[in-house]
Formats: sequence, structure tokens, C-alpha cells
Amino acid sequence: MAVVDQPERVLIAGASGGIAAALGSEISQRFPDAELLTVSRRGEAPEGFTAAYHLQADLTDAGSVTQVAEFIAEKGAPPDWVICCCGILHTDDHGPEKALDQCEDAWLLESMRINVITHMHLARALSPALKPSHPLVWASLSAKVGSIGDNNLGGWYSYRMSKAALNMFVRNLSIEWGRRLDHCCVVAVHPGTTDTELSKPFQKNIREDKLYSAATSAERIVDVLAGLDEKRNGKLLFWDGEVLPW
Repeated sequence: MAVVDQPERVLIAGASGGIAAALGSEISQRFPDAELLTVSRRGEAPEGFTAAYHLQADLTDAGSVTQVAEFIAEKGAPPDWVICCCGILHTDDHGPEKALDQCEDAWLLESMRINVITHMHLARALSPALKPSHPLVWASLSAKVGSIGDNNLGGWYSYRMSKAALNMFVRNLSIEWGRRLDHCCVVAVHPGTTDTELSKPFQKNIREDKLYSAATSAERIVDVLAGLDEKRNGKLLFWDGEVLPW
């Protein structure tokens, strides 16, 4: 039995990204009565769907924990679904490292700050609002390249390391909240290579049938979340719901 197949309130963090915006649109269409809450560093609500409430907050900042906690508390009941889309792969100045001698301390720390700490801060903000009897689905957008067991190519040091750390955070969180809540499912989800700014510089070597639109990825992710049961708690999932190795 699904933990929450018809969410009444959904929180999307990192809401200004391509997949996040597509998720908001998909959820609005599929669950038109659901109340959407969004959090992003931008002051305006994301385009493509209507959020009931939007909060401008930088989740890399520890001060955002109190800010987001108050935002959630003001709305009464906690969200049924929480989707954290925060993440970074590259900037204009930095890309994935192909070899050890390209690794820089500052870029690794920045990758950890955005790919891991944002998710931790969001979870800390949500924690005071959780009620044992209120079912919860939490999904962190992760990446298959963060799987240690699946890594046969190497490279992309900072991104792989930070996503592996995110996966461990999700695993830990699933255990803690699994003990605390009567019904919950906390997962990491790999959306597949999606046509967004994050993947833009790396699309030339991707087969056309392996590069997905943001709308397609969002539809698949919502399918997975709506079908999650407690047996999937603490898993890393592919976009089709397949369990991936850690």
C-alpha cells in the first residue's frame, strides 16, 4: 500500500530548477487540489505552475533552518510530500573533474554544500512539524553516479563524492524518521539525464533516446512517489522505481 498516493500538500525545494519546475507543473495537473509550497533562492515563485506559498531562502545557509521551519509551521499541517531538488554539477568556472590533479578543495566543498547540506537543512527545518500519525514521503533528487557499487568509470570526483554523501544522508534519515513516524518513505531518486541547464554541457555524447525532457522526468518521478510503500524506505531509486545499488 502506498504511503501517500494522493498528496494534499507538497513542498518543493530548489524550486527554480528545470526538473523542479516541471514537477510543480505535473503535480498541479495530476493533483489539482493539492497545495504547493515552494522554496528557492529566488524571490519570485517558479514559472509554469502556481504555488500557493513561496519562500525565498538559501538552504546552504544554516539560518535557513529557522526560516523554513517557521514557513512550514505557519501552514498548519506538515506536507505529505517533500521533494528536494537542490543540486549542482558545474558552473562557468568549474566542471566535473576527469582526473585527480583537477580536484580542488574549494570546489569539492562547494559541491558538498549545495548537493548535501541543502537537503540536511531542509530536513532539519521540517523535523519539528512532523507528527507520528501523519504519513510522509521525502524524495531527494540524487544521481546514479553517486552509487559506489555502480561506479565503473571513475572521474567526476566532486559530484560523485557529494552525491554518495547525499545518498548516505537519505539512508540515515530514513532510519531515524522510520522509527519516529508511523508511515513514511524516505528515498533518493535518480531522474535520468534530463534536458536542463545542469546537463547542457554534457549532452553531445548522450543518445537521443537517453536524454529526457523535464516534463518526462517529472511525470516519471511523480509516478514513483505516488507508488512508494514502506518497503522502499531508505532506497536509491531509478526513475522507473528500480532499486539501484548504493
